[in-house]
Amino acid sequence: MKELSLNILDVAENSVKAGADLTEIIIDETAQELTLTIRDNGCGMSDEVERAVTNPFYTTRTTRKVGLGVPLLKLAAEQCGGSLTIESKTSLESPTKHGTTLVATFNKEHIDFTPLGDVVSTIQTLIQGHPEIDFLFVHSIGTERVTLDTREMREVLGDLPLNSYEVILWVREALLEQYAQIGKS
Repeated sequence: MKELSLNILDVAENSVKAGADLTEIIIDETAQELTLTIRDNGCGMSDEVERAVTNPFYTTRTTRKVGLGVPLLKLAAEQCGGSLTIESKTSLESPTKHGTTLVATFNKEHIDFTPLGDVVSTIQTLIQGHPEIDFLFVHSIGTERVTLDTREMREVLGDLPLNSYEVILWVREALLEQYAQIGKS
């Protein structure tokens, strides 16, 4: 994929399919390194699936015989000197603390570093496509932070759906405004 934001979208969609009602997307960025953590409280993966998920010829989908999302993210991390780790607990193993955590690290100074891309549109798309799911987005750039938590939005909005036009437009503007503030500091 040409941008990490597309990988984020793909992995977050997997979280939704795993039955997660909360997906956390955490980006921690320094001048030299970018760490992407995607954590969900979905059904989790067995040890066998956890080991197989980085294989492009493994997929749980019935519509095709390959699954490229996680393998491409792993490749993007490794080709620039980074890494990818996955930890998962099924609901049978841990009834209260189940889910999956994926952590990918990237050396931003490497020539093969894949740019982050349009993460604002990615978050906007996730919320619009899955208004019933909660998303926590945190992007730390040095000491600055861009954040969005749909749980907080729900408290303010009440019954107004998160995928209504006005809310989706506000999500975009709120994120862009926070990024603009970081650019000014």
